[in-house]
Amino acid sequence: MKTYIYVNKILLIFILTLSALPAFSQDNNSSVKQGFTSEQFPVFPGCENLQSKKLENCFYKEVQDFVFQNFQVPENLKQSNYKGEVKVLFEVDEKGEFKVIYVNAANDALSEEAKRVFRKFPKIQPSTYNGKPTYSKYTISIDVPLKSADQIAAEALAAAQILKPIEKPMTELDSIVYKKYNNPEFESHLNIPFSHSYYAQFDGAMNQVGSNNHTASKPYTYAEVSKYYNLKAVNESLQKNVSTWLGRKFWNENLVQIQGEDYWLALNPILDLQLGKASDLNASYTYVNTRALNFRGGLGKNLNFTTTVFESQGRFAGYYNDYAETLKPSGGNPAIIPGMGIAKRFKTDAYDFPLAEANITFAPSKFFDFQLGYGRNFIGDGYRSLFESDGASPYPYFKINTNFWKIKYTNTYMWLKDVRPDVTLEKTYATKFMANHYLSWNVSNKLNLGFFESVVWTDTNNRGFDINFVNPIIFYRSVEFSSSSRSGNALLGMSGKYKWNNNVNLYAQFLLDEFSVSDMGAGENSWKNKFGYQLGAKYFNAFKVRDLLLQLEYNHVRPYVYSHSAVITNYGHNNQSIGHQWGGNFEEFVVIGRYHKGRYYADAKFTIGKRGLDFDTAEDSYNYGGNIYKSYDVDRPYDKGVKVGQGNKTNVFIADIQGGYVVNPMTNLKFFGSFLYRNFDPTQETAATFKQSTTWFTIGLRSDIFNWYFDY
Repeated sequence: MKTYIYVNKILLIFILTLSALPAFSQDNNSSVKQGFTSEQFPVFPGCENLQSKKLENCFYKEVQDFVFQNFQVPENLKQSNYKGEVKVLFEVDEKGEFKVIYVNAANDALSEEAKRVFRKFPKIQPSTYNGKPTYSKYTISIDVPLKSADQIAAEALAAAQILKPIEKPMTELDSIVYKKYNNPEFESHLNIPFSHSYYAQFDGAMNQVGSNNHTASKPYTYAEVSKYYNLKAVNESLQKNVSTWLGRKFWNENLVQIQGEDYWLALNPILDLQLGKASDLNASYTYVNTRALNFRGGLGKNLNFTTTVFESQGRFAGYYNDYAETLKPSGGNPAIIPGMGIAKRFKTDAYDFPLAEANITFAPSKFFDFQLGYGRNFIGDGYRSLFESDGASPYPYFKINTNFWKIKYTNTYMWLKDVRPDVTLEKTYATKFMANHYLSWNVSNKLNLGFFESVVWTDTNNRGFDINFVNPIIFYRSVEFSSSSRSGNALLGMSGKYKWNNNVNLYAQFLLDEFSVSDMGAGENSWKNKFGYQLGAKYFNAFKVRDLLLQLEYNHVRPYVYSHSAVITNYGHNNQSIGHQWGGNFEEFVVIGRYHKGRYYADAKFTIGKRGLDFDTAEDSYNYGGNIYKSYDVDRPYDKGVKVGQGNKTNVFIADIQGGYVVNPMTNLKFFGSFLYRNFDPTQETAATFKQSTTWFTIGLRSDIFNWYFDY
């Protein structure tokens, strides 16, 4: 019976001549983490008095001889004169015990035999680092037929006498070890793409009485959710039994997926292909044609990244196209697609709207994670958020999440754009900055309180990114006034959530944009009392139907909320509100039902609202407080008696029903059909605001990785 540890034939001759059998590669995690590369090798009996290179060679020789003496090549392979190799990644732990981590062999019998041999290794003295026992990892390649260590050494010496020395070949690529892909993203610090429909699947598990998690700051990371909901097990339960490569990739897996030692990578195509018919559109059909590529991965346990590049064209229902064109930026582009970005004209009546999103997360400890990204964020437990919503276009941001005790503290710093002609200089849009703090506190097993503050400022007097607002625990309102009375626009807020039981949650938000105690006391509905509030409830597993979620939500925002005396410092980005998508001066009641079973799902949403819009006519050009891109100091019709719905009171009703089938859970690719009915009924019809009734049918194939909001 013969054994030897495989390396390239010529490399083997060269190395063994110089160092007597160093045919292993070593990886000691402990020393690498400390920034050192030297350590004391494990010690076999008989090697105790050796040091340095001699101890290393002794360790290699003892391992090789033990394998040679104990490895039994299966009889059928002997008879067929089998030639091959078995790669073994093994560890000598802190107790000196041998443990196999990974075996790669073309034959299962050889793999099992390698595992059996390594289980027989005796316990030895472990590696030491700074005098303390530590574990170490090694890779061995065993060739069949087998040779002993002495045989290898003798052959190497003989060959060295007849061969001229040659340059040592590189074997780094050959030594890379690949593992079976086991969906590591489900336990990573990667953000879970925020979709209301997808998040509803684990919302109930995240809101159990007594859990010490924080559900308002979104998107979640997989590591946050996996503590309460086994995403990996759910994904495995949805796997289809297919054997072909194409079948696996279409139904179950990432297109490309690689996992190795402390890293993983995944590459996927992303699709959003929709085709529909809208009653208020002159064109024959609506459509979305999005092709995208997503690349994500992890390096070690603490660093994760993702990036998605979208190329999209589309034409929507008439009311949605009209709204997109009211948002158009300076410079000639016809529209801004809500939640997407600036659109170019495509053909004669459609839009081309490219988009990119990215995020890199570093979690150095259980207390902190840092995110640098280009995308959207959300704060709240409801369908809408009054604090920070994902309804606006993506933007660059830096986020710090701090978790300790019963606290989660989120700081988000954002770089935003004002794209109005008034502030565009030399074809360059104006930049403004926003900094948000949100502190979430689990007061008890059932009660959570949140405290929010935000400030928006611009590059006045070449201030740039004002360092005064960077402090993550500062009180923004104080800094705002210390800089000057109009240096920024500060907002305050408070939220609450009460877990009535494991099935019923109540939630609320209160946003304070500006407030006058004397005016409030006078009870005269002063315009200065700029505030909004949200009340909501969720019913998980409603009526004992598993995975049925029912949700009720009421939002009330007074006139002039989110606006500011200087328009550029309003609570907006790319002509869209960062808070509630409707801006100010409205009330809204939303009823939502969501259900999923296996790969099937269904969502229904009904919105009843009242909005106070401006007339914008020659007879009435007043600012009634609904448009946040108007200064509240200009054309305000009255200072007292200000109520929600003032101006051109408009009743809104929207029914949005969708159902479908999840094609691939890894990319949340869904085949779906949807129906939307919208009735928009202003008190007075104008050129821009008129009575409109829309029915819109759509079918499509879509990766549900962000929220489309069509309820405007």
